[in-house]
Amino acid sequence: MGKDACKRQIAFFMSVLLFLMAAPARAERLLDLVDIQGVRNNPLIGYGLIVGLNGSGDKSTEFTDQSLKNLLREFGVTQAGTDLKSKNVAAVSVHATLTPFVRPGQRIDISVSSLGDAKSLSGGTLLMTPLKGIDGEIYAVAQGDLVVGGAGASGASGSSVTINTLTVGRIPNGAIVERSVPSSFSSNREIVLNLRDPAFSTARRIVQAVNNKFGPDVARARDSASIVIAAPPDSSQRVTFMSVLENLDIEAAVPPARVIFNSRTGTVVIGQNVKVLPAAVSHGSLIVTINEDTKVRQPVAESLGLTVATAESEVTVEQQRGAVFMLPEAASLQDIISAINSVGASPTDLMSILQALKQAGALRAELIVI
Repeated sequence: MGKDACKRQIAFFMSVLLFLMAAPARAERLLDLVDIQGVRNNPLIGYGLIVGLNGSGDKSTEFTDQSLKNLLREFGVTQAGTDLKSKNVAAVSVHATLTPFVRPGQRIDISVSSLGDAKSLSGGTLLMTPLKGIDGEIYAVAQGDLVVGGAGASGASGSSVTINTLTVGRIPNGAIVERSVPSSFSSNREIVLNLRDPAFSTARRIVQAVNNKFGPDVARARDSASIVIAAPPDSSQRVTFMSVLENLDIEAAVPPARVIFNSRTGTVVIGQNVKVLPAAVSHGSLIVTINEDTKVRQPVAESLGLTVATAESEVTVEQQRGAVFMLPEAASLQDIISAINSVGASPTDLMSILQALKQAGALRAELIVI
């Protein structure tokens, strides 16, 4: 990508960023800012067998054969041989998420992933599989026909084409809940709200909004990350109380000044409150060019010489003319972007410049590399 293209790309993305940051702050629902303590998802996991595969199951996996033998033994079938080698069966891990307040008899979605060397799970059926929680107790039982969001085809020569992943699938409503997880939401006298992005300003505004809506001393901030609210003891009144509470409009605090780097993709995100002290930055680069060529030398006519091919390399180093730009005192985001765009810096150059400013003590922001 040329210098002009890089400059246009940076200018475009930075202009979009500036537009978004220039928009006035809007209030957000309290529901989008906090998590309710005691109201959470719980992961479930299980081990099972997929049957009915058209020769695309596990071929050389010992635990699949062992699981199939154990299954047959449960139904009184004894296998005389030592190796079943059934290509229509695959061992899989089954996982699901138990949502809050789910009750026995309700159904939840499950995901299935191959554990062995199966080529495809398409068309298979999951046999009855218990799903356990972290405590080892069974909370759901899964079974059903698998839906695989992929496709594959292969020819006699061994060539094949695969779209998406054939060894992972889902079964909508594939598990029946057998046990619910106890929740402290209804039993506790108080409700605790945990902020997803802790900030003292946001906690204070939530306390003010709740007390203005329901009366003084209903809410109090424990710290920057949690707020304690006195809720009605009656479960019906508590549900009504929470429905009003979660829809309160709260203006979240402005996030701290940060610059985020993604070294793998070259993405740079600059926060709104980033400031720069007076500094001078020089930007320049070296261009190294390597040209490979092969020259062939023919022997002289009527001689016994051989044709010789010689590789020749040409290496040139060119230093581009450096550019120096000044950043004024307390430069804003607009000033930083305008100055860097003026020298046509690429995203990689932008990361280097900002890191150098931070080392020099001129950048008032936290640098985060992801």
